[in-house]
Amino acid sequence: MPLTDVTVRNAKAQDKPTKLFDERGMFLHITPGGGKWWRLKYRFEGREKLLSLGTYPDISLKLAREARDQARQLVAQGIDPSAHRKATKEARAERAANSFEVVAREWFAKHGPTLAASYADKVIRRFERDLFPTLGSDPIADIKPIKLLQALQAIEARGAVETAHRALGECGQVFRYAVATQRTERDITSDLRGALQPVQGEHFAAVTDPKQVGALLRAIRGYSGTATVCAALNLAPLVFVRPGELRRAEWADIDLDAREWRYFVTKTGTDHIVPLSNQAVEILQALRPLTGHGRYVFPSSRGEGKPMSDNAILAALRRMSIPKEEMCGHGFRAMARTILDEVLNVRVDLIEHQLAHAVRDANGRAYNRTAHLPERHKMMQQWADYLDQLAEGNVIVAQFGRAA
Repeated sequence: MPLTDVTVRNAKAQDKPTKLFDERGMFLHITPGGGKWWRLKYRFEGREKLLSLGTYPDISLKLAREARDQARQLVAQGIDPSAHRKATKEARAERAANSFEVVAREWFAKHGPTLAASYADKVIRRFERDLFPTLGSDPIADIKPIKLLQALQAIEARGAVETAHRALGECGQVFRYAVATQRTERDITSDLRGALQPVQGEHFAAVTDPKQVGALLRAIRGYSGTATVCAALNLAPLVFVRPGELRRAEWADIDLDAREWRYFVTKTGTDHIVPLSNQAVEILQALRPLTGHGRYVFPSSRGEGKPMSDNAILAALRRMSIPKEEMCGHGFRAMARTILDEVLNVRVDLIEHQLAHAVRDANGRAYNRTAHLPERHKMMQQWADYLDQLAEGNVIVAQFGRAA
């Protein structure tokens, strides 16, 4: 006889486990401690098996019968309900482990410590406020460009256009990290190029003025071009090499473990070393999964085995409404030279070494490329940290004194 709600509710525990049978293999298992467990007995591939359907009263008689019927339908389709439940649970766990929020927080845990504390705090708060509520629980591989765009447009709608561009750039870093860790196939942010309202260009009257440099950096960090161009733009002020040297950079010359980029300067006919700051290493690490298989760090978008065109960075600056009279690719060198000397009081010979200019000692002899390398490493990290603070609007007049 089928069970009733009254029978189930009034069933008492005995000294030994007891069973109250319903229909179609389902029964209520009652433990000596009073626990009531729904069970389903079924046969699959000639073997008798048991499937738990939950506990009473959390699962009522009606719900237990519905679960039983669903399990029996799976058996009829040649699917083992127990194996199906396990696979479903594993798939759910995998989806949760690869959600946008999990991947974003993992990326931030690795790269956040390399950012200025105030800037890092704003980055994670931007994710928590604007992106996690709508994208956080979605598996990162399932997110479509249109859904990401809708989240960014919600930021635009409150008038925070520059923040929307920054969020897009940071999402790009998360997606590229997901590609590198095999959570998704590609960076979908490249599909959204030009989809957001343009940021109103700020007037960079003097790119050697710290306040104006900060505005320039904010525009660069909010730029939503291709991953390669964005990486080149963000790296340019950190390394202040000649534009041609940057776009022709080769992976074979870069040692991320030693945090150095070594190459031959054609213009001066000398070897050169560029110490890489934490921020520069982060940019290159994020880019490596995309271009590391080839020769050039910044390959041509035409895929012809050539480096990025000499117009790529200039075109990006123009798209940001920065006229060529006020900023060009070469301008990052003048910017670094002036501020390192006049604002941060760095020794001129260290700056000149880093600019790959000819520097001679008191006897007129040219210094070799490794001269003062530890001090140059320190200078490049201090410079990168200073730029982070300028980008956050923290103008620092002097950070460290000129060494003797």
